[in-house]
Amino acid sequence: MEPIAFQDLIPDNRCYGCGPHNPRGLKIKSYWEGDGSICIYQPERHHSAGPPQFLNGGIIATLIDCHSVCTAIANAYRMENRQIGSDPSIWCVTANLNVTYLRPTPLDRPVTLRARVTEAGSKKTLLQCRLYSDSAECARGEVLAVRVPNSWRNSI
Repeated sequence: MEPIAFQDLIPDNRCYGCGPHNPRGLKIKSYWEGDGSICIYQPERHHSAGPPQFLNGGIIATLIDCHSVCTAIANAYRMENRQIGSDPSIWCVTANLNVTYLRPTPLDRPVTLRARVTEAGSKKTLLQCRLYSDSAECARGEVLAVRVPNSWRNSI
């Protein structure tokens, strides 16, 4: 049986990076792998930077952000011994994102993101995330995700 991605279990997710309900979004898919999570994503030509052979830095930041926040959400459910998406829903947002770009990321092959929770509480989760092309680390990020009430998602 194939595992189901975190994003496919989070209700009403319309985020540009991770929302399966955003027709123009990146639609990343994240899964548990050991003590962390993994996402493999194939960029498209229109995700290029100035040089057309490299991935745009904003897309890299979005991939790191969304993979990490979805990992934080999955971890919050795990800490409560519940299935992702079960009621009451858990939703987190980015409080801080810090990305370090180490080398240009080729656009013509998949990137692999690996995130792990470094600190977790009832309201805040700190994560480290690394983005690879083949075996080369191209970027790394630190994400602080904070839990928000369900009313926050519907307030707009």
